[in-house]
Amino acid sequence: MLKILVPTLLLIPTAWLVHNKWLWTTTLVQSFLIALMSLTWLNNTSETGWNTLNFFIATDPLSTPLLILSCWLLPLMILASQKHLSLEPLTRQRGFIVIITTLQSFLILAFGATEFIMFYIMFEATLIPTLLVITRWGNQMERLNAGIYFLFYTLAGSLPLLIALMMLQNNMETLSLLTLQYSKPLLVLSLGDKLWWAGCMIAFLVKMPLYGVHLWLPKAHVEAPIAGSMVLAAVLLKLGGYGMMRLMAVLGPLSKEVIYPFMILALWGVIMTGSACLRQTDLKALIAYSSVSHMGLVAGGILIQTPWGFTGALALMIAHGLTSSALFCLANTNYERTHSRTMLLARGLQIALPLMTSWWFFTSLANLALPPLPNLMGELAILTSLFNWSPWTLILTGAGTLITAMYSLYVFLMSQRGPLPQHMFYLAPSHTREHLLMVLHLAPLILIMFKPTLIWGWFA
Repeated sequence: MLKILVPTLLLIPTAWLVHNKWLWTTTLVQSFLIALMSLTWLNNTSETGWNTLNFFIATDPLSTPLLILSCWLLPLMILASQKHLSLEPLTRQRGFIVIITTLQSFLILAFGATEFIMFYIMFEATLIPTLLVITRWGNQMERLNAGIYFLFYTLAGSLPLLIALMMLQNNMETLSLLTLQYSKPLLVLSLGDKLWWAGCMIAFLVKMPLYGVHLWLPKAHVEAPIAGSMVLAAVLLKLGGYGMMRLMAVLGPLSKEVIYPFMILALWGVIMTGSACLRQTDLKALIAYSSVSHMGLVAGGILIQTPWGFTGALALMIAHGLTSSALFCLANTNYERTHSRTMLLARGLQIALPLMTSWWFFTSLANLALPPLPNLMGELAILTSLFNWSPWTLILTGAGTLITAMYSLYVFLMSQRGPLPQHMFYLAPSHTREHLLMVLHLAPLILIMFKPTLIWGWFA
């Protein structure tokens, strides 16, 4: 674990000390080497599942895919941010790289934590760099407002979690993930127990986000710079799902009364946010709402606590992380040329940038879960487990899947097809950097198809 964490921390002095001319190249190469080294975590040979153990951090089949996704994303964020930071003073460019590296370190410590309290501290610590990225490097005037939404939604959700963890410490006398999985699950019987369960889950459901507490997400996504959008969509939303899976192993099977309201919100959210996507005019807001829709399915898969539900949730989290991050990168390439996120103003791009259209096409198909991509594997596992839990869920999830296909095709046709407007005749051509960025997003998706057990978690 330290062979990844130490080089990541050493990126911070590298960013301050390297020569101006080589700043982006050096940090990109170093972060990419860290990402390649992190792939060694996939070679898990231990019988207990826990690997690279020390007192504070370890990996297991659940955290490994999320850790690798976090490491993989840092070079991609550096690659995507070069263009819009090139006009800033060099100290700000260095500061930006330091902040996203700090965020990466917090994420590695959060996903690798073996103690619930350490996970909680790192879960909260990721707030600070993300907030700085949104409020300092955001594009629009609304960015401070978006930062406040993000901060207060997350903080208000996480305070009950801290109290619930203290109570768990009193009951179980340990918060170590290594021993908690062997203890008897706690039964959720009395009203106090149910409130305590909700306290444990609310923080993670806000982070995911569950429909109803999702308003911070579209604001944060729309106002954030490209690196902020990428890390929010790809990794920070997954912290919620990961925390839920970890806590679900400790909390006993739920009574139907507790699970119903959360389940209804999650599945109703899939339809509502999908329908909101069909009416969006802002490209980044549309991709943000589609994230809420996919995370609703993940929340549903985790809440019913079946092996298939957990497997599907983890697979969909990894696949969605790569897909939505790629969509944000594509939206950013449009924004850098047209300086507008309004879909009506940027149309017919197939004529101007034909190769970018093929990336749009592939990513849109991945977003609507085309077989045999891992997005479909995750969705199918979740749909099957939900249908076993209650046949009525098929109506909601079926409608949700249909709407997902509709808005994915709507985005593609709206942005790529049709005549090119006159104000876009003189667009800058697409760069090798942008194509490399798309290859590094979509190549892992294609490779996972050949060995999906890598992202199936505990149940592989």
